[in-house]
Amino acid sequence: MSNLDLSFLPALNATLNGLATVLIVLGLVMIKRGQRDGHRWCMVGAFTVSVLFLISYLTHYYWRMQTHGGMHTSPNLAGIWRTLYLVFLVVHIVFAAFVPALAIAQIVLAVRGKLAAHRKLGRITVPVWLYTGVTGVLIYFILYWWFPPVA
Repeated sequence: MSNLDLSFLPALNATLNGLATVLIVLGLVMIKRGQRDGHRWCMVGAFTVSVLFLISYLTHYYWRMQTHGGMHTSPNLAGIWRTLYLVFLVVHIVFAAFVPALAIAQIVLAVRGKLAAHRKLGRITVPVWLYTGVTGVLIYFILYWWFPPVA
């Protein structure tokens, strides 16, 4: 895999994060309107896109480790801006670690028809998942467009 150029994967990852976020928001709109089928499809879509993101992210991580000896995670920021970015990044990483378990739990509860528990857990899952999706896109722009590392 080290001979392949997979430098396009961060852009793909940001796109997948953005798409998952849009699907989550659409799923929320659907359920608020009582459109359960639409909600179900949006949330299954968000989960599927998130799985594709995870596969792509891990592939990129492995490729970076093989070809560059580490991940590219240091934007060209200093002072308070660097501190704020790092806090923002740490919260993103912590939340991202919980998203798969929360999403799977949501699916299991919905499939089992435990809708009260599904709604209750959704009050935690949705903000965590949305934060992770939105900040994933922002992190991409910070690292690759707005403040790329100085070579």
